[in-house]
Amino acid sequence: MSSSSQNLKVQRIVVIVSIALFLVKIFAWIITNSVAILTDALESIVNVVAGFVGLYSLHVSARPKDSDHPYGHGKVEFLSAAVEGTLILVAGIIIIYEAVSNIFTSHPIQKIDYGIILIAATAVINYVAGIICVKTGEKNNSLALIASGRHLKSDTYTTAGIVAGLVLLYFTGIPWIDSAVAILFALIIIITGYRIIRSSVAGIMDEADERLLNELVLTLNENRTVNWIDLHNLRIIKYGATLHLDCHLTVPWYFNVHEAHAEIDALSNLVRKNYGETVELFVHSDGCMHFSCAICNKMECPVRQFPFEKKITWTISNISSNQKHNINS
Repeated sequence: MSSSSQNLKVQRIVVIVSIALFLVKIFAWIITNSVAILTDALESIVNVVAGFVGLYSLHVSARPKDSDHPYGHGKVEFLSAAVEGTLILVAGIIIIYEAVSNIFTSHPIQKIDYGIILIAATAVINYVAGIICVKTGEKNNSLALIASGRHLKSDTYTTAGIVAGLVLLYFTGIPWIDSAVAILFALIIIITGYRIIRSSVAGIMDEADERLLNELVLTLNENRTVNWIDLHNLRIIKYGATLHLDCHLTVPWYFNVHEAHAEIDALSNLVRKNYGETVELFVHSDGCMHFSCAICNKMECPVRQFPFEKKITWTISNISSNQKHNINS
């Protein structure tokens, strides 16, 4: 199964689970008359809406490339994540408003024990679904799926706060406890929403993914060969589940086209081995220059002009530069 198909399958499950849990929370509110549970149910509406938005974005991003979208449709996932993050922020604000209102306007609560059991069950299911979403999203580089998973997990924290408030209310009879706990976890939701929006804006603006670059640089340093004399002008752009990477690879200048291409293939295979088939790699080969001798440890080189002095360790800074490396790099 392709990563896009897997993402769609998981997101469909998320939508179904979100609808089912929303109905359970509405039922729990009806039998308990708890404003705190109603607040949790209202937050679940965001889950349902966000689930459909995420499903649509994954469906669009899975479309093949065409003449109008030569890099594919993956950018839609960033828009989906932005919408979902905004909905999470709004939900957090609404929860705080309802919780504060509930402090000043008390409502008689009934069958609180049944409400606790039902809401606790939804929290467990939500958290498991969230973990699956995040792990699948990270595996397939899907921001939309990661956003859905974080949303589900943040909803779990809110629900846990509601359950804690209901338990304290059950044993103490103090009516404002559930509202106070709901406010605390609403703040967590707002922070989560902000982070999702921040990551989606970074994707739309093609901001460099430093975590991914650090992983890639470590992999390249551990597996570089003597024929990979230099690597520079490396850039990464994420289009949903597809990772586009381009760079300049310096190889011995006397290599013919086939030999240079073999080194490019080796680099491509290394990247795909570690990051999956969703990586598109575009490599431009450069021939080494006389100043490359000092940083080249290809000792059997038949045309070496200067002795080897030191090996340049690749870093995010120096491989992102458009300048070839030399002994002073």
